[in-house]
Amino acid sequence: MLGFIVSMADITAALSRPDTTRMTCAAARALVMRHGGIVLGTGPSLFDRFVSSRAYCMSTEVTEPAFVPTADDRECFIGYTCREPNYGWD
Repeated sequence: MLGFIVSMADITAALSRPDTTRMTCAAARALVMRHGGIVLGTGPSLFDRFVSSRAYCMSTEVTEPAFVPTADDRECFIGYTCREPNYGWD
């Protein structure tokens, strides 16, 4: 039963997540700026968290420019994603 509830929560979250491919570049960028940090869908079963500035990242993270597909731009700059610095340890 718990698995069913978790699955339903995942489906509900996916359905309610704004999808960048259904909005203009300007609208997607404005959504990130308005919320500061928001999870957006970027295609079928794809999503990420986008932020307007490093202020919305963990203290150890840095920002990386984020480009996503929108209805009017295949590579729309909408803000940033947060990630841990690499320091060349790959």
